[in-house]
Amino acid sequence: MATHTAARAAAKSAAKSATKSSTSASAKAPAGPARIADNKKAAYNYFFEERFEAGMVLEGWEVKALRAGKAQLTDGYVLIRNGEMFLLGCQITPLHSASTHVNPDSVRTKKLLLHKDEIRRLTGKVEQKGYTLVPINLHWKAGKVKCDVALAKGKAEHDKRDTIQDREGKREVERAMKARNR
Repeated sequence: MATHTAARAAAKSAAKSATKSSTSASAKAPAGPARIADNKKAAYNYFFEERFEAGMVLEGWEVKALRAGKAQLTDGYVLIRNGEMFLLGCQITPLHSASTHVNPDSVRTKKLLLHKDEIRRLTGKVEQKGYTLVPINLHWKAGKVKCDVALAKGKAEHDKRDTIQDREGKREVERAMKARNR
């Protein structure tokens, strides 16, 4: 009888641990970074050579606005001044519930955080003809806001037409596959 009780207790503890692991796995957040804003126009206007993930120096009202998804990167660009990187043209619209003693500026210049050797390397490449730094997206990573920055080269007009043609071709294929699967 003692072995029967021990087997029953072991089965109960295994069932409890299986239940706990299945509930904790379903309660976890998705593995990928949560996107705040994307710069879709950048992929149309530039070829991306390299990508970097940079931290951002933000004020409290900006973080609250980003949690609400109030950001726009479309006209944003990155400058390097005195060995530091800055994001200009990124618009973060302040919330109406922002504090009364804070004067929010929606197009404030934001400092980007990268290692010095990465900034030096990027400075050399940006000084080459045709290269620029473009913000690709803003996302959350471990509770911090990160900005993906790309070293990019501008597209010529015929390259933009090729991009549109490729996009339309992919849509046609998807429509045909969808119609075929019905």
